[in-house]
Amino acid sequence: MGLSFFVCSLLSLLLLIPFSCSLTPDGLSLLALKSAVDSDPNQAFSDWNENDTTPCHWSGVSCMAILGNSDPRVVGITISNKGLHGYIPSELGALVYLRRLNLHGNHFAGSLPSQLFNASSLHSLILYDNNFTGSLPPGLCRPPRLQNLDLSHNDLGGPLSPNISQCKQLQRLILAGNRFSGEIPAGLGSSLKNLVQLDLSSNLFNGSLPPDLGDLGSLSGTMNLSENQFSGEIPASLGRLPITVSLDLRSNNLSGQIPQQGSLTNQGPTAFLDNPGLCGFPLQNPCRNSPISGQRIPAITPEASKHIQKGMKPGIIVAISAADALGVAMIGGLIVFIYWRARDNKGSCSCTGKEKLGRNHVARKWFCGKNRGNATESGSEKGGEGELVAIDKGFHVEMEELLRASAYVLGKSSLGIVYKVVVGNGIPVAVRRLGEGGAQRFKEFEAEVEAIGKVRHPNVVRLRAYYWAPDEKLLICDYISNGNLITALHGRSGQAPANLPWPVRLKIAKGTARGLAHLHDCSPRKYVHGDIKPSNILLDSNLNPYISDFGLSRLFGITGNPNANISGGYLGSVLPYARTPSVSAKGGDWSGTTAGTSKSFTDCYKAPEARIVGARPAQKWDVYSFGVVLLEMLTGRSPEAQWAATGEELVSWVRKAFEEEMALSEIVDPALLREVHAKKEVLAAFHVALTCTEAEPEARPRMKSVSDALEKIGSSSYSC
Repeated sequence: MGLSFFVCSLLSLLLLIPFSCSLTPDGLSLLALKSAVDSDPNQAFSDWNENDTTPCHWSGVSCMAILGNSDPRVVGITISNKGLHGYIPSELGALVYLRRLNLHGNHFAGSLPSQLFNASSLHSLILYDNNFTGSLPPGLCRPPRLQNLDLSHNDLGGPLSPNISQCKQLQRLILAGNRFSGEIPAGLGSSLKNLVQLDLSSNLFNGSLPPDLGDLGSLSGTMNLSENQFSGEIPASLGRLPITVSLDLRSNNLSGQIPQQGSLTNQGPTAFLDNPGLCGFPLQNPCRNSPISGQRIPAITPEASKHIQKGMKPGIIVAISAADALGVAMIGGLIVFIYWRARDNKGSCSCTGKEKLGRNHVARKWFCGKNRGNATESGSEKGGEGELVAIDKGFHVEMEELLRASAYVLGKSSLGIVYKVVVGNGIPVAVRRLGEGGAQRFKEFEAEVEAIGKVRHPNVVRLRAYYWAPDEKLLICDYISNGNLITALHGRSGQAPANLPWPVRLKIAKGTARGLAHLHDCSPRKYVHGDIKPSNILLDSNLNPYISDFGLSRLFGITGNPNANISGGYLGSVLPYARTPSVSAKGGDWSGTTAGTSKSFTDCYKAPEARIVGARPAQKWDVYSFGVVLLEMLTGRSPEAQWAATGEELVSWVRKAFEEEMALSEIVDPALLREVHAKKEVLAAFHVALTCTEAEPEARPRMKSVSDALEKIGSSSYSC
């Protein structure tokens, strides 16, 4: 009787409890995160149901089939900008296949659990813009593949543990906007060989800068150490950083003379501002008892020394030296004043505040005026509210996601700054900032961008979207991952070139020719690129070429950028085909006396007629420029280096070499000499290049004919 009652009672109890044991272990770990959230205003967990058998269809969860596992395993959690309040539970560390945890833009608090780093597959931890406190867990580097660590804009503190050097695969270390203190541990620079981004700005770090930071040879973009309490001198070893790195040491207590070594000589004055003890170039503050930084002091011969001693009194010498120093100081001060005046002029946003508008100061500079405009701003059809417009309907990125994405500088030029931005889905895009002007020309800007967006070709960089506001314009394009042709041919500073074999060079030439032929004849309108050069030919991981910067100068002219000179007509613009009259500028020698021509090294890829002020862009300009690029690929000589070494243009030098019947080994790139089998193909490509670079425009072929000629060197033919 008693046993029967017990069994019946147990069965009744089991029937009252929902049966949820069918959910996978990964799903149970995720339910711990849902339980740790005490405020979910946007219902981010509305479909996280404990009665499900798998979490793989839950919002923000991504899974992958893993060899040897019957069920797909959780590899990603992305729940950002949902206003969540709570903490991170230690149970997430049980997700052994978790690769990416992205909870940025919420209100998570508490410390980071050490157990989280038991997730041995973790490679990206994106937790910026939350309220985390405490110090970094000692087991931070336990996951062997940890690559991206972004904990910026929280309330973390304490010293930076030397254990951070054990994160050997770390590529991005972003700790800006916290309360970390103490010195940067020694060995950071020598251990993190894969680091491409370092941002420790807006903390309480102090002490001297470790000299081994100069060993971060993979660094790119910006090394940001601004708004801390660093003191002492700037190590000269920082000059070993890659030449493309932008250094930001503003608002510290650094002192002494700025070393004039390596990449340090390429930094502008803003890199060193608000360090009262610093002196030397490029600041307006010259160092006492030392030569004026940045000026070369000629050697003084004994005869000159006697002349100085006899001919000039000491007082006069002192007066002249003081006047020179004052002049340099005034010029430096004027440069800094103009810079900050331009940044803080009326209607602009200086972005110097601490507002939470993104991961670092770079993001703040992009979008600081995003919702700041006046709805009645003069002439702006869009009012003051910015708008992100997707040209490619398959491109889905919200403005808020772009605003808060991880970003770093790819390059800077007279046509602005280009950033690499990694959006929430892990796909990188390239974002070019156009400027702040042109508020009255929205319709013109829109028409130009829409025309660029209609150009679709495998060898032309694809424009995906654009952002328009009265005080900010951005272009969002595909990110091409392997640099450009100029670095592939000649290498970066301090690095050897890639020694591209002939089949690869021929593939690059063919692809570039196809892209140009499409712009000229096969696209919706007959376009002129106007700025073909190796730096505008990008390469992907398979060394396929992509023509970039198409239409850029025209857009810069619309936005009122002072660096976009549209008066001469030599634009990377969306312009219809124009026949240009023949211009006799034999050989294209810009050292000649032709009126109105330019003599700048930047003209080395321009056609002779393109160097005349006021000339209208024509497609034959592109043909000539492509011919120069092809000659550079064949000879291995850059036009600038050729001019500097011989005073002769590359085109003229090659023509003379063929006229004098020089041996091919004296003309071709030495890296190609080993490929004896390619001799006939190389000669054929030389003839194509020389035909493209005829002095008379009418003597040059159309780009379609050039492409066909190159295709005959290979196997397949190309048509529109």
